[in-house]
Amino acid sequence: MNGTPQTIPATDGYPLGARLWTAAGIPQGVVVMHPATGVPQRIYQAFAAFLAGRGFHAITYDYRGIGASRPKGLRGFAARMRDWMLLDAEGVMRWARARYPALPQLAVGHSVGGHAIGMCGAGWGLAGAVLVACHTGNSRFIRQRGERWRVELILRGLGPMLARLIGYVPGSRMGLGEDLPGGVAIEWGAWAGMQRYFFDDPTLGAVGRFNGVTNPVLVYGFDDDPWATPPAINALTTHFTSTWVERRQIAPAEAGAAVGHMGFFRPKFAETLWPGLADWLVGHASAASTDVEAAA
Repeated sequence: MNGTPQTIPATDGYPLGARLWTAAGIPQGVVVMHPATGVPQRIYQAFAAFLAGRGFHAITYDYRGIGASRPKGLRGFAARMRDWMLLDAEGVMRWARARYPALPQLAVGHSVGGHAIGMCGAGWGLAGAVLVACHTGNSRFIRQRGERWRVELILRGLGPMLARLIGYVPGSRMGLGEDLPGGVAIEWGAWAGMQRYFFDDPTLGAVGRFNGVTNPVLVYGFDDDPWATPPAINALTTHFTSTWVERRQIAPAEAGAAVGHMGFFRPKFAETLWPGLADWLVGHASAASTDVEAAA
């Protein structure tokens, strides 16, 4: 089950490559999958198919400059990390709402995809949102000294330097997933150098945006994730001040295998980790539908 290819416009009109998985049976809601930095949508397609089997229309997409949304060349391609959140994620959510206006809308964000939910979710009318391995990009929260130095070198040194030198970052050769647009790497590195990450960027208004989110939020963390440690997760989720945030911290023994930062969406967790997240989505979609019927 590969989903149906779609082209979805970002709010500025940039065409984003996407796929739609149609719900089996009567649809319960719509789930949009917001990806991590430099991670192509194919990583999330098995999980999207799983959600379709649980009665959800599921949508995956690539940010501009990544995967099916990449231009022929990245050298000089104009894109910032904020564009992924404020233009791309926003555009996909608007498309989902327009296509399925009568269904509860939900979102699942992985890493920076969770940032997009915090930045824009106040206006999405979500029945619920799930953040998987989402954290601020401050290297001080990384426990292992060697990994902390490596991330610091990439985010604040090598990445921005290459972006300015050759116009993009060859992330596929640096352990960052796919190649990154230069502007993304430069802005990411700047935020990583701020005490509270992008919450300290006066041009972004992140604190107020996160405070405006009122839908229920479920947050997954994993004990063997070197980057999204509990303190790093806390530094992000404490800004959801207007809603209830449920936390689930998973150990490898509970998951049945190592999870790390990228593992949750691998098919081997279809019987251990995925059902719990799907059950949460089902519950909140059902509650939203009940509220609509009561209001009518």
